[in-house]
Amino acid sequence: MRRRTFLMGALGLAGAGAVSFVAGRLTGAPAAQPAPIPRASATLVHPRRNPPSIPEPLPLPFDFATPSLERRPAPDLITDLPGEGNLIALTVDDGGSSETVAGYARWAEETSMRVTFFVTASLPSWSENAATLAPLIADGRVQMANHTWSHVDLTTASDQQVVDELSMTDEFLQSTFGVSGKPYFRPPFGRYDDRVLAAASSIGYTSCALWYGSLADSGLIAEPELLQYATEWLLPQHVVIGHANYPTVVGVMPQLTGILRDRGLQPVTLDDVFTRPV
Repeated sequence: MRRRTFLMGALGLAGAGAVSFVAGRLTGAPAAQPAPIPRASATLVHPRRNPPSIPEPLPLPFDFATPSLERRPAPDLITDLPGEGNLIALTVDDGGSSETVAGYARWAEETSMRVTFFVTASLPSWSENAATLAPLIADGRVQMANHTWSHVDLTTASDQQVVDELSMTDEFLQSTFGVSGKPYFRPPFGRYDDRVLAAASSIGYTSCALWYGSLADSGLIAEPELLQYATEWLLPQHVVIGHANYPTVVGVMPQLTGILRDRGLQPVTLDDVFTRPV
């Protein structure tokens, strides 16, 4: 029940900031700051009133282990990781800030952190950081997945528009990084329906990836707030959503490393856990 309640609140939280930021980036207009979260929603997604203490920053470099797991087929819908264990999947959306994408790449280089990017391919940060990301993709520390071309709400798009949004991003991933995002896609704002799933599946995007926990940084937030969300949601078997839209997260990566280490969590990509359809 907690997972269902969290997802209902978190979809609105993640979407509110992302829509204003990405719309601003694509049009050239300044992005409006996200509206304040209503208190009713805040009770669903905000950290506990007395969250656990945040670890001190962990000096870098620090090496996470390389996971060796018995994988299983990717499900149609992902909200968390299967079974019991100590795995954590950090998934990072959009790419509105080239500085932030570069920061995630450095984190993976310095600590062997594993990250799954959900790429909004019309944003320039992915091309700007392609040379840095390529070797990390090759050795499995970074995985690329599909977050559409222009961050459109797929439930308002026609079937052909859904196909085009995902196909254009897949072509970008293949031409830029030599990889496909299939079968994983994340619908912008977490919004999907049976029609969207059918259109996506028709071109090989058969696994809709949602989340169970958020850093709440689709819009601009302060470091202490981001760390409170991280302390709340970086837990075993969670799929946690972050955003590469503002560099706040880059400044707290040593603390995030400390949280993961102190909790004995093993970072994974989706490909570490699931097999892709043949």
